[in-house]
Amino acid sequence: MGDWRTDPTFAMCRALVEGADLASFAGGAFDVRAVVAGIRPETKRGFLLDAVPWGNFPHGDRAREAVHQLHTGDSPARHATGVLGGLCANDSRAAAALAVPFLIPIATDARHPHRADALGVLSAPARSRHFGVASRDELLLYRTDPRRHASDDYDDYGVEVTGYPAGWSVAAARAAITTETPLLLPLLDDPDPSIRIDAAYALATAADPDHTVRTAVVTRLATERDAMVRAALLLATAEITRAHPHPPTVMWLWERWHDQTEPPEARLSAAVGWLCLTDQSAPEELRRTVDTLADNERAHAMEALPWMSAASGTTEPGLLRCRRCMLHPEEPDPEEVFWDSLF
Repeated sequence: MGDWRTDPTFAMCRALVEGADLASFAGGAFDVRAVVAGIRPETKRGFLLDAVPWGNFPHGDRAREAVHQLHTGDSPARHATGVLGGLCANDSRAAAALAVPFLIPIATDARHPHRADALGVLSAPARSRHFGVASRDELLLYRTDPRRHASDDYDDYGVEVTGYPAGWSVAAARAAITTETPLLLPLLDDPDPSIRIDAAYALATAADPDHTVRTAVVTRLATERDAMVRAALLLATAEITRAHPHPPTVMWLWERWHDQTEPPEARLSAAVGWLCLTDQSAPEELRRTVDTLADNERAHAMEALPWMSAASGTTEPGLLRCRRCMLHPEEPDPEEVFWDSLF
């Protein structure tokens, strides 16, 4: 990481530390939301990376090189996605958000050898500080409202490790995904189950005031036969509904976890989704259902769902972490026990 005191790519972050008003940067060259919105379609299609001011954002050169590598296949895709995913994991999302408009054409090109890699990482910057989070309040939560002032996202999300406003990075990534929703929706019908899962994960971050995405996800569920994909579609529906409340969908998720004809993975996802969408106490039947179905073997299998892998801890799979945080908060956190044992 560059030194924010001397690295020119940290100019905005340095100014904020010195007391500058965040609102004075809104819409300018250091506002990743404005930069992403200004990327022209032909720039995305032609991968004209030099037309984008990567250098205005911390680690921008690394993100640009990762996109170039994914596009051209110059090096293993795992290295490029590791760079972009690592920026998000290290709470430095601005440059990764700038990469999203270029990752989408790769992800939606059925002939591209790295499409799955691009799809798997493109929505990482659209979720702020979600790793290890498994509570009812925060698992599927994000904050977005176009009427908010320039500084509000900054207040809600805080700052990234570089000092950049985290809310701006999240908003930029979500806007890029929303813009290209028509390109991403067909991936819900892709022959590859892993593509369908990652497509649902990405689409769940799109703004959906007209319920287009939620309708497409529910429509796909009507014909989906893969148990893990069904689970992903239910979690995506819940995440979309968290952002765009829709009481009938809350009841629909209730029915899904209650439906014994659904595969266990889908029932568990519906139960988690329902818990995140309501303040009601969990009924005893739901507790019994989750406790019965959420065994170790199934919890490890459900790490294939990006929501669950993101919620997991060092020693606890995401599903079991959700079960404990949402239904058994009195139980000790294995994460804390693990780290305490090291000292």
